[in-house]
Amino acid sequence: MSIESLIQKGTVEGMKSLYGADLPENQVQVQNTRKDFEGDITVVVFPFLRYSKKGPEQTAEDLGKYLVENIETVENFNVIKGFLNLEISQNYWLGVLKSSFANSEFGLKPVTDDSELVMVEYSSPNTNKPLHLGHIRNNLLGFSISEILKANGKKVVMTNIVNDRGIHICKSMYAWKQWGNGETPESIGMKGDHLVGKYYVEFDKHYKAEVAELVEKGVSKEEAENQAPSIIAARELLRKWEAKDEETVELWKMMNNWVYAGFDVTYKTLGVGFDKIYYESDTYLIGKEEVLRGLEEGTFTRREDNSVWADLTGDGLDQKILLRSDGTSVYMTQDIGTAKMRFNDYSIDKMVYVVGNEQNYHFQVLAILLDKLGFSWGKDLYHFSYGMVELPSGKMKSREGTVVDADDLVDNMVEVAREMSADLGKLDSLTGDDAENTFKMIALGALKYFILKVDPRKNMMFNPEESIDFNGNTGPFIQYTYARIKSVLRKAADQNITIDENVTVESISSKEKDLVKRISLFPAAVEEAGDNYSPAIIANYCYELVKEFNQFYHDHTILGEADESVKNFRLVLASAVGQVVQTGMGLLGVEMPERM
Repeated sequence: MSIESLIQKGTVEGMKSLYGADLPENQVQVQNTRKDFEGDITVVVFPFLRYSKKGPEQTAEDLGKYLVENIETVENFNVIKGFLNLEISQNYWLGVLKSSFANSEFGLKPVTDDSELVMVEYSSPNTNKPLHLGHIRNNLLGFSISEILKANGKKVVMTNIVNDRGIHICKSMYAWKQWGNGETPESIGMKGDHLVGKYYVEFDKHYKAEVAELVEKGVSKEEAENQAPSIIAARELLRKWEAKDEETVELWKMMNNWVYAGFDVTYKTLGVGFDKIYYESDTYLIGKEEVLRGLEEGTFTRREDNSVWADLTGDGLDQKILLRSDGTSVYMTQDIGTAKMRFNDYSIDKMVYVVGNEQNYHFQVLAILLDKLGFSWGKDLYHFSYGMVELPSGKMKSREGTVVDADDLVDNMVEVAREMSADLGKLDSLTGDDAENTFKMIALGALKYFILKVDPRKNMMFNPEESIDFNGNTGPFIQYTYARIKSVLRKAADQNITIDENVTVESISSKEKDLVKRISLFPAAVEEAGDNYSPAIIANYCYELVKEFNQFYHDHTILGEADESVKNFRLVLASAVGQVVQTGMGLLGVEMPERM
């Protein structure tokens, strides 16, 4: 039982004993004591005054005496206004340290047969262009949320829905047919996703020129956008694809396979993966069947132009198209089909969609439509809505000129890591492959940490140089501290020092106790991050822990300590910090270096 739970339970018992009050445990507010006050744990007594019929100071005095007399780990107390500050025994903190040192799974809950099954969807790329900066935030959030849910004892299925069909894919297909001259990724030495993206841009260039030419001839812009030869040709390709025209389908397969090969390289670089990948081309027909079933049952309506719509005005929304007049599907249709397929494949207890906040309305609608179609789990889907991420203007150019693609960003990050490490002399001892691997580890650690430390619901600005700073709240700062800890432990091993988990030390300093207290908060941080789907909670916990360690390391020697019991205690402390940092950063997908 955590010290917070122990104090809550003791407070409930104390209120019953002192005042005959039946107090719910969740009404007991327990927090860490402020550093400018004496004590470890603070109980807020203001909510208890209606039971005690006394002032805050007297109520806190009564309760403090009760807790000292009845809870062995509470050694002393002091009262400041309505706050009861409790001093916890050294033996308790040493017990926490021993537990964290001896247990490589410290802070993590085990998965059992009865664990809730959560499916997390993330990435969701289109097969007409490379993954970009926005996808990076999506992938890092999705992967980290999945790992955090696992750490909270959930069974997790990580899924991806690839938007591999539709007008946007047909635009790339048409452009390649018109202007590609048979180019392949192998023939020009380009990643397949970049090659397909190149022709998507090419389509857009020609399409805009056609629209401008029609407008010049007196056609309205709206009409021109529909009459341009390129868009008519792309729509015809879509119609042929849905009619299973053999030549069109073969072209589609070839270009999509180029993209998948490119995506796989990027996913591997980012360190993310999936248990199951769904494809819109497999799910949209299931969605179409569901929409037609809803039409037959009177849930949806068909308009004069043959399109099918859902009337959501009674739900405070508007009209939503589900099938176009030519019978082709929209994104919503596909999402209905994907949802049905997933729940047929897995006995999911919870479905989490990691999708940007520009799609908030889409998921509101999806939940209502699934509910209207009779799927009881529809209304319980959870849209993890995150904010946009941008770069400072002019920092990094993209191939397309408008979107920063993921591969370019990672390559530039590695270069920034190399330059900054050289300037600071941080990695002078490393050479060859060791140095290159470490530059990459620092670059990816910086990228992941900088993005994940921000409240995911907020928009953010990603600054590559700022993220690779070796000081402050950054991934490299945490990686460097971890490498420092590993260096101390290697030196201890070289000196044949055996680290004994049974620490026996007469007293510990305030800095040492602060560090143990920070370690003790890790299980609660993991739980809070899971409850809030927030990797930022883990990121900032890790930063606070290594900051606390560096203060301790500045004030205390470890291997130079003459007292063997104190030296052993500090080695156990350093080792426990390293282990918790590695676990915590692992939940963010950040690799930790043995040397830096």
